[in-house]
Amino acid sequence: MQTILGANGIIGEELARELRKNYTQDIKLVGRNPTKVHPDDIIFSADLMNLQSVIEALENTSIAYLTVGLPYDSEIWLRDWKIVLENVIEACKINDCKLVYFDNTYAYPQDVSIQVESTPMLSEGKKGRGKKLAAEVLLKAIDNKKIEAVICRAPEFYGPGKTKGLTNMMVFESLRDKKEPKVFLRDDKLRTLIYTPDASKAMALIGNTADAYGQTWHLPCDDDRLTYEKFFEEISSNLGRKIKYKVLSSLMLKAAALVDKNMKETTELLPRYEIDNIFVSAKFKERFPDFKVTTYQEGIANIIKDFGIK
Repeated sequence: MQTILGANGIIGEELARELRKNYTQDIKLVGRNPTKVHPDDIIFSADLMNLQSVIEALENTSIAYLTVGLPYDSEIWLRDWKIVLENVIEACKINDCKLVYFDNTYAYPQDVSIQVESTPMLSEGKKGRGKKLAAEVLLKAIDNKKIEAVICRAPEFYGPGKTKGLTNMMVFESLRDKKEPKVFLRDDKLRTLIYTPDASKAMALIGNTADAYGQTWHLPCDDDRLTYEKFFEEISSNLGRKIKYKVLSSLMLKAAALVDKNMKETTELLPRYEIDNIFVSAKFKERFPDFKVTTYQEGIANIIKDFGIK
């Protein structure tokens, strides 16, 4: 049995499809209110903040994937991510199952450093500190041989379906809703984004590769990175018309944060939109050379089709 904790987000859903397609027919989907991705999926309602609930969720599990998302609130992230990891680690130990932890880059410093697996976790924001505490708990458990586990780390998402991420929300969802797309601060800096189906496929591959455990892996992204300016050129080329967009200044974003809670919660990430954001996945590509990474051109075309943008 392979079990997905936090199964109803886009990563969990794509992961369930990939596992069933290539690895196992025995899949359990866990969440507060889980729904089946495939008719034969097992669903189990659990609260990851409750240790006993997690222990019961992982019964008869050989590999657990932690893909859960917490409410986008700094105080919750700072308080709860560590607790979630502690509960999942203990439940994995009790049930003798492996753990694949899906992580993001919030804990990395928001500077021009090239991001690799050994990049130190030096974020000063609350969300970044929360993710750092969680990762450190798992790294300690790995070092102490408490469980077999692996960390899979990804940058900002873009992709089809219900993919969540700033680029999806401010660009593709705006175009779908016939609103003016917007970007933060600069349109001339390189962005590294990960196509969500690629992230899930890569995580399934790592989880089912014995020698991948005990390590941190950057999930695969297209190395031919685009600026937002080039991003919109590609969208315009696909649609056969010039797409206009607005670059939101720091002053605009600070004003928005005064009245919009989601914008306030996003301000921690703003420094990374002023600089080139270079996330490197060379380690994965060297270990798994046959993995097909979706190019930005392919990804953009797929999202436009999926969203029905004209």
